[in-house]
Amino acid sequence: MQRKTNFRISLVLFFIAAISVYIFIEPYLVKINEVIISDPDIPDAFEGKKIVFVSDIHFGFNYSSQRLERLVKKINNLQPDLILLGGDYIEKKANLAGPCFTVLKNLAAPLGVYGVLGNHDYWESEQTVMTAMGNAGIQNIDNLAFWLNINGEKIKVGGIGDLWESKQDLNPTVADVSPDDFVILVSHNPEYTEEIKNNKIDLVLSGHHHGGQVNLFGLWTFFMRTNYGTKYRSGIIQTDFTKTLVSNGIGTTLLPIRFMARPEINEIVLKQN
Repeated sequence: MQRKTNFRISLVLFFIAAISVYIFIEPYLVKINEVIISDPDIPDAFEGKKIVFVSDIHFGFNYSSQRLERLVKKINNLQPDLILLGGDYIEKKANLAGPCFTVLKNLAAPLGVYGVLGNHDYWESEQTVMTAMGNAGIQNIDNLAFWLNINGEKIKVGGIGDLWESKQDLNPTVADVSPDDFVILVSHNPEYTEEIKNNKIDLVLSGHHHGGQVNLFGLWTFFMRTNYGTKYRSGIIQTDFTKTLVSNGIGTTLLPIRFMARPEINEIVLKQN
């Protein structure tokens, strides 16, 4: 009886020790999350086009230039047609924006690289981050939108200001949109989805929550501040008015740990059916 008790205690201690080590390893285990977005409003010219979406890098003490260089290489190796970035580029210090975007300027996609800011970028210095983005050739699209045109066929891509730290103006995204257009919105915070119910937006790309960063089997998350429980934690959220893809993001905040929330690069392929 004593041996069984000792064995069970040893087993529990082993798992605790293993998890205590693993949570510091998982942040390095970046996965490629392949997603097919099917929508009849996607034009023929955009059939099979690839969008890479990345969010929440949190460049800084816990995310080095070397790691960011490896991330950029992984993204470019996917040969995306378009790259969209979801904000929270830096962690803690505004002077990190320059070194961060010095690396991110190497991102390459024929249709361009665009991004919005996240709450951390506003907390440090949104103007410093926006300047560094521009110097890197990455266009900020907070409360802006543009048409992508291939052979006379087009889709619309818009961005929205951060839900916590900025104003939100959806008009540039939804203006001049017909019921047959395909429209993408980049919003750092996925909870902005709740504000677009009466608008023609087909796909929302978001991050912010890091997939919970530390999860207990999807039942409890340590790092999420939200008004919607785990609804917008991670993955594809299908509603009757849009699809929202919530990325686990890349970096970490507060502590350099993850559990059951691997960092991810989102590889999105557009399909008509």
